[in-house]
Order: sequence, then C-alpha cells, then structure tokens
Amino acid sequence: MRNVYLDNNATTRVAPEVVDAMMPFFNDLWGNPSSMHLFGGQVASFVEAARNQVAQLIGADPSEIIFTSCGTESDNTAIRGAIEAAGRSVRIITSRVEHPAVLSPCRYLREHGHEVIEIGVDEAGHLDMDELERELEKGPSFVSLMWANNETGVIFPIRKIARMVKESGGVMHTDAVQAVGKESIDVSKVPVDMLSLSGHKLHAPKGIGALYVRRGTKLNTFLMGGHQESGRRGGTENVPYIVGLGKASELAAEYMKDEQSRVAALRDRLEEGLLASCPDTRVNGDQKHRLPNTTNISFQYIEGEAILYLLSDLGIAASSGSACTSGSLEPSHVIRAMGVPFTAAHGSTRFSLSRYNTQEDIDYVIEKMPAIVERLRVLSPFVE
Repeated sequence: MRNVYLDNNATTRVAPEVVDAMMPFFNDLWGNPSSMHLFGGQVASFVEAARNQVAQLIGADPSEIIFTSCGTESDNTAIRGAIEAAGRSVRIITSRVEHPAVLSPCRYLREHGHEVIEIGVDEAGHLDMDELERELEKGPSFVSLMWANNETGVIFPIRKIARMVKESGGVMHTDAVQAVGKESIDVSKVPVDMLSLSGHKLHAPKGIGALYVRRGTKLNTFLMGGHQESGRRGGTENVPYIVGLGKASELAAEYMKDEQSRVAALRDRLEEGLLASCPDTRVNGDQKHRLPNTTNISFQYIEGEAILYLLSDLGIAASSGSACTSGSLEPSHVIRAMGVPFTAAHGSTRFSLSRYNTQEDIDYVIEKMPAIVERLRVLSPFVE
C-alpha cells in the first residue's frame, strides 16, 4: 500500500538536513549556552547563527527574533504581552477565522475587560476590509490577523492591513505560521510589529517556534525566570531545536520557488482531478489568493470524518480542519464563518502538500477518492 501524506498544514516531515544539523547538539555540543565556560560558549554561537537564519527568512534583524516553543506560545506572547504592556483597557481586533491560538487569548482578554472585535469574512474567505476600516476609525487598536488561513490557505492582504493599522496609531501582530516558507515575507517592507512562526510547519521539529518583535515595540515578558533571549523569554534555550529551526529556515528560502511552482501545480492537479471525478464537490475559499500547497474541498452530503478514515485505510493522510480542533464532529469555525452550506460544510476536507510530494502521490489520491465518495453517499441520509 502506498503512503501519501497530505496533511502538511498540521505538521511536516522533519527534513533530513535538519536532523543532521541537530544531531551534534545531543551528543557532542551539549553545553548550556548561558554558561561562561567553553562548553557553553561554543554552543551559544550556534544559537546566534540560527537566529540569523530565521531573521533572513523574513527580512528581520536577528536582534528582533525571540525563540519560543511553538506558534501558540508566539501568538500568546504577542497578544497578552502587548496588552499587558499597554497597562490599560485596549480595543482588540481580530477575525472570526483565526487559529485557536489567537482566538483563545483574545476571548480570554475579553473576559478580563478588554473590548474584542472579530471581523467577518465572505464566502471566499476574504476579510471584510470595510468592517476593518470602520473599526480602525474608532481609534488606536491592537490588531491580530493571520497572514494565511490554515484551513483554506486564503491569504489576507497583510501589507495593506498593516499600513492601515499604522495610520490609525495601532499595533499589529500577524500569525504567519502557515505562510512562512511558502510566501515571500519581508518585515522590513511590511509594517507589522510582531509576527509568529512555527518550526514544525516548515520541516523543523515540533516544539520550536519564533516571534519577530520589531525594535521599539512594547512587550511584557510572557515567560519569566531567566535572562535568556535578552530577558524577553526565560528558560534554558532548546539548542538542538533552535539549530534545527535555523537550518529549516535556510532550506525554506532555498525551496520557496519550488513551493510556489511545482507544489502549486501538484495542488491544482489534485483539485482538478477530484472535482472532475467526484460529483457534487466544491472548493472552499479563494482559488487565486491562497497558499500554493493548500486546497479545501467539500464533498457534499457526506461526513469529512468518514472520508478521513477511509483515506487513512488506503495510506492517505488528510484533514477535516485544524489539527487543534479536529476532535470535534462539528464543521470548523472557519467553514462556518464562510457560510458554507450545511450539506457541504460537514464534508469539507483539507489537502495540504509539501515539497516531498510527487505526481504519483497525487494520482494515487485521484484514483482512490471517487470510490470512497460513492461508498459514503450510498449510506448518506441526505442523498435520495
């Protein structure tokens, strides 16, 4: 049986080059980078080299990079750290389709006295820019909006949004976890104040992330306890994983054109093949302004979870939504916010590719999917 992994927006395979880069820091270079002796000093230089690699990927200065444990920590640090630093009640603007790592802290802050506005999206997943503009006109706000949606791949116009936020006197954070490595990002040209990224979305291990904080941005320390990360994030540095993230960032820059051309072509081949061979299907989200690796397809009248089980039996991995909420049988909050019809919402399936996928992988899925859809529709109470 062939194994085809198409759930790369949930997590990615660790690149072999990344594993090779990490290994010396488990056996030979195992010192604490904060220590004054040789064992620590020789390791500290590798941490700073990785910081530079991450900074180069997004056009930042290395001093603006804070290493974290994941994208969720980066988001929480940015949102709660900035609000706490303000020392007053703050208007927070986000969207209804954000990742739970953004929506959860925003809703927590609402419960603690801050006003939170969640901007809607249209049926293609586009942010309601008129609503955003009206809210920004009410005064300076803290704004957290994703660069690209993790379920549909739809890209928000962050460059334009960041300029609008700056003109209104606000502070801007973007969750770019899905976009980094797939989209060209240069924070020297996009006036975001903070940007979150996660290693395991770009072929580094799980358990490492980073937060870009523009110089001069007010941000309270989220994890207290030590002087690490220039006093901005306490805790002994996870050196092997930091080195892995650095190498993955270097590779992401090298393979970005491949993501945007070959991987995008494979995505289109998969999408066109499934739409042609499976009746009553639809693509959720804008098919133009989206990540090159992502398609979200609704197979009407059947349950997405059933699709995933049968795909898995054939060695194919996909997803019915965010990995952080996939335990729920309800359609995802993203699909609901887009107003996808009930009969299609429950059958929404996300296929997310990587540079390791091949044409043979895609053709295998196109071959197997029609029989799965036909089998499940025979059992569906929604089909006469």
